[in-house]
Amino acid sequence: MTPHLAFRMTRESALANARYSPVAMQAGKYLAVFKLGLQNTFVYRWNYFLRAVFALIPLAGTVFLWRAIFNERGGGMQGYDYGSMIYYYLLTILVSNLVTPTEDEWQIASDIREGQINSFLTKPLSYLAYRFSIFLSGRLVYTLITIPPIALIFIYFRDYLTVPADPVAWVCAFISLLMAAMIQFFITYSIAMMAFWILEISTIVFIVYSFEYFLGGQMFPVDIMPAGVQAVMKWLPFYYELFCPIAIFLERLKGVEMYQALLIQTGWLVATWATARYMWKRGLGHYQAVGG
Repeated sequence: MTPHLAFRMTRESALANARYSPVAMQAGKYLAVFKLGLQNTFVYRWNYFLRAVFALIPLAGTVFLWRAIFNERGGGMQGYDYGSMIYYYLLTILVSNLVTPTEDEWQIASDIREGQINSFLTKPLSYLAYRFSIFLSGRLVYTLITIPPIALIFIYFRDYLTVPADPVAWVCAFISLLMAAMIQFFITYSIAMMAFWILEISTIVFIVYSFEYFLGGQMFPVDIMPAGVQAVMKWLPFYYELFCPIAIFLERLKGVEMYQALLIQTGWLVATWATARYMWKRGLGHYQAVGG
């Protein structure tokens, strides 16, 4: 029996048991789903490990690129020097591993295309909460497996590492990190809901990923852009998917500016959550209307 089939069978068992669960045991149902997700994700631990190792290869190119840029300029750039720029990219690798969904959109789209969501229509189980539980379990396993190679890279570049002196920065960076993870999940979930209307969502995923990569701070720090461009980007959700928690941790966002960023990020969290629920409701109506 394949791990995927075993997971499907165990999931059906959990859904069946959910029918008899009282309201007080709602959290227990999703904890069970979380555990199932851990078991299923851990089967692919070597895939995740190899993916993490080879994902570090672009870091080498980034190091050489920014070394050449700073050597040519002979100075800093918008408050960054060579060491702080390398530290920034190390943090993007770490934060990306902590918050970015891994193939969740493809799994959700597959559930829709193959009719697996029928299991949720007659059970007291929220599909959004179910997928969020799977997302959390996947992030936990993925993080535990990828931490060793990432830790080695941090050790190698340890001369460039600094930590915030203000405890408030630690707390706010952590809060921002949690919100970044949820925003990324809700956006991914909403995109996957397009599978109710179209057969293949890969083009949409690619377009959104391109915006995330360019505007979210993976390609370069957002705050090296001109002030006018930054002012616009701060009102887009991509700014809060990766860059915001890193900027807070690096204390490049602090004081009033930091609290304003957290407030806007909270707004985007609520907006993406509402969009995810709306897309499910509309998609499900379409699914039932066409005899899904």
